[in-house]
Amino acid sequence: MKSLPLAPRVVGYLIIAQLFAFFCGWIISTALSMVGIGVFPSSWDSLAISRAQRQAIASLAADEDGNARIVPTQELLAEIRRAPQMRIAVFDKFKQALPGSDPKLLSILTPVVGISPTHVHFALPEDDSFAPEGFMAPMQTPFGRLHVAVHGQKFQWNDLIDAWAFDIKVLAAYFAMAIVLSTATAWFAVRNGLLPLRQVAHEASLIDMDTLGNRLTLSVVPTEAMPLVGAINHALDRLDIGTKRQRLFTANAAHELRTPVAILAARLDAPREANFEFQLKRDVWRISHIIHQLLAEARAEEQTLPLDEVVDIAALARAMVDDAALLAIRDGREIEYLGPSGAVLVRGNKGAIEAVIANLIDNALRAEPAGGTVAIRIDDHATIEVIDHGVGVAEDDRRTIFEPFWRKSEGTSGAGLGLAIAKELVTKLKGKIWVDDTPGGGATFKMSLPRVVV
Repeated sequence: MKSLPLAPRVVGYLIIAQLFAFFCGWIISTALSMVGIGVFPSSWDSLAISRAQRQAIASLAADEDGNARIVPTQELLAEIRRAPQMRIAVFDKFKQALPGSDPKLLSILTPVVGISPTHVHFALPEDDSFAPEGFMAPMQTPFGRLHVAVHGQKFQWNDLIDAWAFDIKVLAAYFAMAIVLSTATAWFAVRNGLLPLRQVAHEASLIDMDTLGNRLTLSVVPTEAMPLVGAINHALDRLDIGTKRQRLFTANAAHELRTPVAILAARLDAPREANFEFQLKRDVWRISHIIHQLLAEARAEEQTLPLDEVVDIAALARAMVDDAALLAIRDGREIEYLGPSGAVLVRGNKGAIEAVIANLIDNALRAEPAGGTVAIRIDDHATIEVIDHGVGVAEDDRRTIFEPFWRKSEGTSGAGLGLAIAKELVTKLKGKIWVDDTPGGGATFKMSLPRVVV
């Protein structure tokens, strides 16, 4: 369903609001006049004037000569039986009373009708009410415009609608002009009031994937529209962050895979060595663990990675040490597991934890001097430690080592993304990762995760 533009909608609501306000104002002013508050005192019976005038006009009939006279209809007769004090008088354009008019009203109103009043509220001498219940006004009838006077009518509940409709009719010109002017004013105000939103819409139309850092201008926006524009800016923030993560993921994949793939390609082009098959297996192992790590990061970003699995990190660490042992030995290094033989349970995700440990092991094997031993240890607090005896990490570098693309020097192998990915995965798992010195020299990377107590 197509929605209406804002300007016509506001104008429509304004017209409805004006009619509602008039009705409420009429009800309040009428109620106040009933208790004597206001310029014109009134009573419930005065609300029946409109209906009584219609009944009087309906009772007009032509005599043999074609002149108008009052011949009460059955409806009027029934009304007189209900309100015996009801009186009717009608005066023609010559200010003469029509036959059938009430003599009492004639004696009171004949001098008055001569001045052609627009309307007259009156009371008879015997009336004891504070409000004049009689009313006379010129009305359009089948016999032309005549003065119709009524007195003594009695209130019915439907007279409320009649009285309100009568006042609307009397004030029709005022309402027509008020509605026209209100429509024009509202249209002008809305059209000009929306100019800042048009400016913001133009700004939004210029934002694309290359300009996601741009934000909509809040300073020109009306206060009422600020929550909407602010929400759009927050949505752009989230979209910008998500896009940056996607781009970072693509960069991670390209940079992390570039080095081992290049090594693998060079090895295939070089003359076959004695340990050629092993070298291929080592390259495939490194590529496999990078891909596993990148996929774990992608699933974590998409929030499809289950984070509440119960994982035995002791069994996981032992298995990963066994997988890396042959590669370590062929590289002239050793790797050993130091930790409890029983289960050590933490809460997280097995694939993500495995990706982080694989990254730390790969970094440790690169840093470990030839002939040295990389150790994997789990302490009493379920903290995993990957220990090497290389050059270590300087104190000044420990805050930046987990940032994307950090490398100690241009000659350092890798793209500097592995530890950044590891940090992000551990954060997703509500854990902590950091680096300390290894006693005697080297670096000890530590990772703690929420422990499961059984």
